[in-house]
Amino acid sequence: MKKTDKMWGGRFKEPTNKMVEAFTASLPFDRRLYRQDIEGSMAHCRVLAKTGYLSPDESRKILKGLRDIRKEFENGTFKLSPDLEDIHMAVEKALIEKTGAAGAKLHAGRSRNDQVSLDVRLYLREEVIEILILLNLLKSGLVARARKEINTVMPGYTHLQKAQPVLLAHYLLAYWEMFSRDEERMVDCFGRINVMPLGSAALAGTGLKMDRAYAAKLLRFPSLSRNSMDAVSDRDFIAEFIFAASLLMMHLSRICEDLVLWSSGEFGFVEISDSFTTGSSIMPQKKNPDVAELIRGKTGRVYGSLVNILTILKGLPMTYNRDLQEDKEPLFDTVDTTKECLAVLAVMMENIAFNRRRMFEEASKGFSTATDVAEYLVTKGVPFRESHRIVGEIVGYCIEKGKAFSDMNLRELRKFYKGFDRDVYKAFLVEHSINARGLIGGTAKKTVLKRIEEIEKSEGRGI
Repeated sequence: MKKTDKMWGGRFKEPTNKMVEAFTASLPFDRRLYRQDIEGSMAHCRVLAKTGYLSPDESRKILKGLRDIRKEFENGTFKLSPDLEDIHMAVEKALIEKTGAAGAKLHAGRSRNDQVSLDVRLYLREEVIEILILLNLLKSGLVARARKEINTVMPGYTHLQKAQPVLLAHYLLAYWEMFSRDEERMVDCFGRINVMPLGSAALAGTGLKMDRAYAAKLLRFPSLSRNSMDAVSDRDFIAEFIFAASLLMMHLSRICEDLVLWSSGEFGFVEISDSFTTGSSIMPQKKNPDVAELIRGKTGRVYGSLVNILTILKGLPMTYNRDLQEDKEPLFDTVDTTKECLAVLAVMMENIAFNRRRMFEEASKGFSTATDVAEYLVTKGVPFRESHRIVGEIVGYCIEKGKAFSDMNLRELRKFYKGFDRDVYKAFLVEHSINARGLIGGTAKKTVLKRIEEIEKSEGRGI
């Protein structure tokens, strides 16, 4: 006598323990795949009809039933039974209730193993496109701001110590380059997501005469999986996506770290709009860069998801194992977190003001043109290591005497090197330092403007 009403329960004599049902259920989180599950089921229905396993009337009933179910999900009237395991069973059960025997035929030639792989690929394909759109908005904003700030000078840092003066535009384009690499990784990853697994069934493929190429055409996949065992167990594309998202989040975190530092009184380089900051519950004067801090903090969530998925996958025997159910929560959280952070940062960047005077003043301090003085000596024939030592001694002397480079007269300078001439004073200037670096990739205004123009011509490319 049958003791379970599960769709897979034919060989079972006892009902599933309620605790096991709750423990194994994925419906609370995989319900968000309903659109993809219905889209895949509609394509599968058409394949079954094309190959004769469904009559035209059965196919029409199933397609109508699936459309009705989708509408119920969209308007919030679909009833999700708590005893169902996942979204696939929820849709199939509802379909059978609507269409009877016709709906019961739909699962022929497929398994939940290839079904879930298909759903996740359909889902992630859409989400990567959305992430790329958001990423391009952020990149476009950086380029526009770089053009606006083409004359703004700031101190460049190494080890968080003043190093050399650079253009703020050059700094902003440095992040544009980082985000461009992120875009390239996402586009590359998209190609490996965009592979159709349907027809792999449980692990060995189906014995029914199925037209996989037709299914791929219906679902807009350019290629088919080539090994059924790999297809049902492959989650590399998820791990790869989360890795790409982790690098993207790291870059978001880095620019946010700069904004946090620069908005402090100690730096005073930026003023973030009141609409993108918060206050203190006890200190009335506080204006906190919480948005930037939260993006920095949320990066850790995405890193955690990467470790999560890699750990899930590392010891799995071939082929499908229930552990793979655990891939969705880190994936969904990564998608949501990345999109949210991209969207808010793109708008926040439009709501910050740079303190140009303060940045220039700080760029002029700390002997930031010392390398230019050393290079001046190189043009006089002094070996670089010797010129480095000479300028280092001059810096030490200036610190001791409380002077800047420009305060030194020629007599003082010639104590360190007899060949100094009046043209050395040009090497002390911040503007000269910046515009001397006109090589490709340098911070000279003409070079940065040329790069902005190159970027503006190339924008709009994607998948």
